[in-house]
Amino acid sequence: MKRIWTIIGVRDVPVSFKWYQGLFGQPETAPGHDDWGQIRDSDGTVLLCLHQWGAHEHASLMSPTRALPGNGLLLFFRVDDFERSLERARALVSRFDEEPHLNPSTETQEFSLRDPDGYCVTISALSEL
Repeated sequence: MKRIWTIIGVRDVPVSFKWYQGLFGQPETAPGHDDWGQIRDSDGTVLLCLHQWGAHEHASLMSPTRALPGNGLLLFFRVDDFERSLERARALVSRFDEEPHLNPSTETQEFSLRDPDGYCVTISALSEL
């Protein structure tokens, strides 16, 4: 098995950490560090890593001013609790980029919203209708 750890640059790790935990319906906990955190599934799988801009010497994470955060990136999550995810998402943002709809490619329901740093997040139902 191979896994990918997606790492995104964020302004405030604790704020983004809390936002993603709210989106995924996870118990609220603190990130491991003020400048780094891992959002994990209940089985320990890393879903997303949050890295404070400029906290370390990673060239692509030095500053959000070099490119718009999320330029060319879509965070696409498949969830097994689509309706509850939709309810939680509506509590986090005032509007969606895309309202819930059927994606003809995956034949599943999905919606899209922006996280606190402007990244596009798409939530897709794990199974077909």
